[in-house]
Amino acid sequence: MSRVPTFSVLTTEQCHRLLASQNVGRLAFTFRDRVDIEPVHYVFRDGWIWGRTQHGTKVEILAHHPWVAFEVDKVDALFTWQSVVVHGRVKFPDPDGSAQDQERYAAGVEAFRSLVPEAFTPDDPTPDRDLVFMLPAAELVGRAAKSRAS
Repeated sequence: MSRVPTFSVLTTEQCHRLLASQNVGRLAFTFRDRVDIEPVHYVFRDGWIWGRTQHGTKVEILAHHPWVAFEVDKVDALFTWQSVVVHGRVKFPDPDGSAQDQERYAAGVEAFRSLVPEAFTPDDPTPDRDLVFMLPAAELVGRAAKSRAS
């Protein structure tokens, strides 16, 4: 008996559950004729993907080209997996900016501390990553595969 995959589209609720169950995703972005993709830690909360990064080329590019794709996968076997891709505009709230930016930055820090309690403290394991980013999980699509006996 062989295993045959069945492919399906995930509902929004299933996509949200997958986003909430994982903490490593990939952020894809473009600049001119180049596409780049980087793994990032994140927390999914209240319809937002919250992450952190450090100053550098990626942030400079995203400041001028903020449209990204964010992907998360859960793979159990070759034909047993789920994947979600979120498209949107990434934002970097300024901790010293407007009241709204300060509130969003604090929300991002709080969200990220649910994953790494020492984040943004003197005991932070990655202290150079002092930027919070946020991405609304409004435009998303999820797919899945399940294997079944033939």
